[in-house]
Amino acid sequence: MRTVGGRTDHVVVVGAGLAGLSATLHLLGAGRRVTVVERDGLPGGRAGRIVQGGYHFDTGPTVLTMPDLVQDAFAAVGDTLGERLQLMALHPAYHARFSDGSALEVHTDAEAMEAEVERFAGGREALGYRRLRRWLQELYGAQMRRFIDTNFDSPLALLNSDLARLTALGGFSRLDARIGHFITDERLQRVFSFQSLYAGVAPSRAMAAYAVIAYMDTVAGVYFPVGGMHALPRAMAEAAADAGAEFRYGQDVTRLERAGDRITAVVTDQERIPCDAVVLTPDLHATYGLLGRSPRRPLALRHAPSAVVLHTGGSRSWPELGHHTLSFGTSWKRTFQELTRTGDLMSDPSLLITRPTASDPGLAPAGKHVHYVLAPCPNTEIGPGPRQWEELAPRYRQSILTELERRGLIGFSSAIEEECLVTPADWARQGHGAGTPFSVAHTFAQTGPFRPRNLVNGTANAVLAGCGTTPGVGVPTVLISGKLAAARITGAGLRSRTGGRQVQKGANA
Repeated sequence: MRTVGGRTDHVVVVGAGLAGLSATLHLLGAGRRVTVVERDGLPGGRAGRIVQGGYHFDTGPTVLTMPDLVQDAFAAVGDTLGERLQLMALHPAYHARFSDGSALEVHTDAEAMEAEVERFAGGREALGYRRLRRWLQELYGAQMRRFIDTNFDSPLALLNSDLARLTALGGFSRLDARIGHFITDERLQRVFSFQSLYAGVAPSRAMAAYAVIAYMDTVAGVYFPVGGMHALPRAMAEAAADAGAEFRYGQDVTRLERAGDRITAVVTDQERIPCDAVVLTPDLHATYGLLGRSPRRPLALRHAPSAVVLHTGGSRSWPELGHHTLSFGTSWKRTFQELTRTGDLMSDPSLLITRPTASDPGLAPAGKHVHYVLAPCPNTEIGPGPRQWEELAPRYRQSILTELERRGLIGFSSAIEEECLVTPADWARQGHGAGTPFSVAHTFAQTGPFRPRNLVNGTANAVLAGCGTTPGVGVPTVLISGKLAAARITGAGLRSRTGGRQVQKGANA
């Protein structure tokens, strides 16, 4: 594994999002001094927080899986997840509602889900689910150590025993076809393939290897932190500060000072911070702007679809809404065609509705409710641009509300007391390329060693972290990206403290 050469005693981490905080904790655990620079007044990055009228809105991810990766970051500084954060396992993980009026509870417990599939679609599909679950577990086992939690120096690193195992499992076939090998009910297929949207690719075009996201969602378990998703970066920042990290909030990085091929200081709008190495977590185009370079690639980077998010706080909720509800429209293939190819808004939308107050009522005033409605939409490269969204936003908000009421949430509009609408124009203003918070898509040419790497050609002591680099988009993967960035600086001897005793462990453990 290539590492940053020379002195690396003091590292500046740009960005206090989940990737930056993960990198910070792992760097601290390896004995580095760390200064974190964050333009906002609080940690979190995409996983931020808006408070309006007593309602607490999480501005970023709402689904937390693989909490062992969070524990790994805390353990790097001798801390524990349990001491910093209270997690609630969600049972069921999702409620799925379909346009034909049917509904399915998505359990991560094998027996509960098998019984639910049998009730929903019959015994043959239940047997298929059992085979699918085993396949997802094997797929995860084949990928995690060698393809996700690893630093690639060359595509040749793919040539290992797990590549043959992944190939034998059908990991390079198409996702929808592979899911269909196990279950034939089209509604069930959606439940185990919608996750490819996170990767920015339609199920009909995505590699089956991306079913590993379905493993995280439907097998490993879905969790929710008490205090909301923003409680996660807040707890990580507190642990880092207690371990000696210095945080500079409310400072915008304006440039990087260089001496030859090394960055010698990070300059903000308020101060100059000398450094021996730097971890950069902003969106790729912003990072490359600071570095004064563009990636040399045979094809331009292709971005994932974006999303419109409507945050509401109001006086009521509906019994059919769980913590997470997947509300599917009738069309499916056409939806992905619109999102990834034609650039049209969904003509028959599928929506994610999250009601965090179902698990933590303290996120709203007494007796009130918070709802988060996510409607995927094209990014601004292929769909409406930021200026168009300024005009389109009120109409699209109304269309979302109309659709929610048509699907049975009668009175949703009239119950709203506080709200916040976020569109691709807002994502663009926050510095996200192509107006999407989901960064570059996971096409084959942008996956694994072909994804923008975390080492930077022409700069000897800069490392990237975040969803634009390896391993990719999603809370688990950005946490890993921070650890991988730290390993590039510290080498293979990442250290963590457990029970006050320092132990050596591999950089990719």
